[in-house]
Amino acid sequence: MMFSVFQVSRVGGRKRNEDRMGYSYTKAAAIFLVADGLGGHPDGHIAAQICLQTVTTMFHRQACPRLNDVSVFLDAAMRAAHEELLSYAAAHRLDQTPSSTLVVVVLQDNQCFTAHCGDSRRYLVRGASVLSRTLDHSVAEWESGNGPVDADGSVGKHMLYSCLGAPRQPVIEVGAAINLEVGDRLLLCSDGLWGNLDSSDIVRAMNDQVVTDAALVLADLALQRGGADCDNVTLIAVAWEKADNLAPA
Repeated sequence: MMFSVFQVSRVGGRKRNEDRMGYSYTKAAAIFLVADGLGGHPDGHIAAQICLQTVTTMFHRQACPRLNDVSVFLDAAMRAAHEELLSYAAAHRLDQTPSSTLVVVVLQDNQCFTAHCGDSRRYLVRGASVLSRTLDHSVAEWESGNGPVDADGSVGKHMLYSCLGAPRQPVIEVGAAINLEVGDRLLLCSDGLWGNLDSSDIVRAMNDQVVTDAALVLADLALQRGGADCDNVTLIAVAWEKADNLAPA
């Protein structure tokens, strides 16, 4: 398989960047992750880092070179990240567990697999439209009937009803596999990006240029619109360029 990828993270108007991002790959599988430590919670940046490290470590152990069952892996990895956050809080005797959103994408066998908890998003852009995106675990999208809601300044900061590290068991959503086509674009991002943009901004940027330029354009636009109080802006942009010629094991 062949893909292009570029990632960028900006602090914005906050004192600390509590977002984390990363990606890794073998010759048969690739993983991309964006986590956003919850503001107002202790050690949000540490929570996001724990999530990334836990999931990435599991990927390295199990992708040899491909994952046996991607959906099973994603569910287990997300739950392992949640348990690691609880263990961190217990070890440090914290009154409140550090919490984070997390969105994870695995590309394998010419398919896109996604899991998420919270409101960090994955967009799949094909042609001139968003083919699909994750639905936030937020009151805003729940009240809309579990349909997508574009940020308009009133829904971007609505309360989450699920995140990793929460006292109750998190809602972990593992989506159905999507067959990829050459030219597809993927965007993983924190709410600091999508909360200041709409779908047309994302489609325009992802379609008009290589992912390096698209990522920088989107980050700059989100920061500009977010103003002095803009949240951390973090994204990974991916272009699917060539199908996987390896047959599944």
